[in-house]
Amino acid sequence: MAKTGKALTRVDLYNAVYQEVRLSRAESSAFVELVLKEITDCLAKGEALKLSSFGSFIVRKKGQRIGRNPKNGIEVPISPRRVIVFKPSGILKQRINSNTSDSNALSLEESHPSVLAD
Repeated sequence: MAKTGKALTRVDLYNAVYQEVRLSRAESSAFVELVLKEITDCLAKGEALKLSSFGSFIVRKKGQRIGRNPKNGIEVPISPRRVIVFKPSGILKQRINSNTSDSNALSLEESHPSVLAD
């Protein structure tokens, strides 16, 4: 997938699905796009999104407040808005803080055999 120092892109995700699940390239890209659309739609509605063993995305409302322009120090009002907060799961925290390499990572088939079952 992504190399160290490189961001993971949609194309990387398409290729990962293509290689792991053996869907066609068109089906792989459509699958990834569908998943991303579902995530986006959920968050746009203000719903929380929980992905087991990965983490949670939560939409929070921020009220209006006064901020300061860092260049000139002038105070400016910041309008109310919604923000997305990500809270990683304990499993993800443990994984990123361990010294395991990608070669020790479970494949999709090993970690979720029912996903690929016929």
